[in-house]
Amino acid sequence: MNGNSTLIKLEDVTKVFLTDEVETHALSGIHLDIRQGEYVSIAGPSGCGKSTLLSILGLLDTPSGGSYTLKGTEVANLSFPERARIRNREIGFIFQSFNLIGDLTVFENVELPLTYRGMGASDRKAHVLEALERVGMGHRAKHLPSQLSGGQQQRVAVARALAGKPAILLADEPTGNLDSRNGEAVMDLLKELHAAGATICMVTHDQRFAQHADRTVHVFDGRVVEDHSMAA
Repeated sequence: MNGNSTLIKLEDVTKVFLTDEVETHALSGIHLDIRQGEYVSIAGPSGCGKSTLLSILGLLDTPSGGSYTLKGTEVANLSFPERARIRNREIGFIFQSFNLIGDLTVFENVELPLTYRGMGASDRKAHVLEALERVGMGHRAKHLPSQLSGGQQQRVAVARALAGKPAILLADEPTGNLDSRNGEAVMDLLKELHAAGATICMVTHDQRFAQHADRTVHVFDGRVVEDHSMAA
């Protein structure tokens, strides 16, 4: 594990959902540090709060209490536009359901977040082609998602997450919609990206895949109950 600087710091983070006057404590006093270059898996049973935790890490949701520092900036209480800007620049998402846009080509799907960022056309092209080559999908740039297998679609989704050179990749059950062979291939790809310096935080309920990370954080009933590093 790298002894690099702290990228993410959560201190006493809570998340309470209110529905019909019922309080649901999804997260209760989460403390978590993620250092640059780490590969962390967040594991736990369904409903334990791990997806809520990932949403907060990805600035898709805000904590009810506590502090979230990303690259030294307190981000828990930023305005919606500020959160969106930081999310677009610093965080790459890999979702279980790929979330590719059906009528855009592979190239256009990977390019889209860079367009929102206001990046020039030649820079966008260079970033997209580099990201597609890294995941072995450069030869499919002109294809539509419907012309790809599930495993190939997830590779494109990984390229989209990579293209903006984010500070961290957040993967939410990235193998959930794939058969075991394609799942292993995507996990191998994440391992390669980590070896090349990427910081990755992955939510998974699959113990086999959790073991790919060099550190596993176990969440149960909205709390971190165990945090251990794998033996090298």
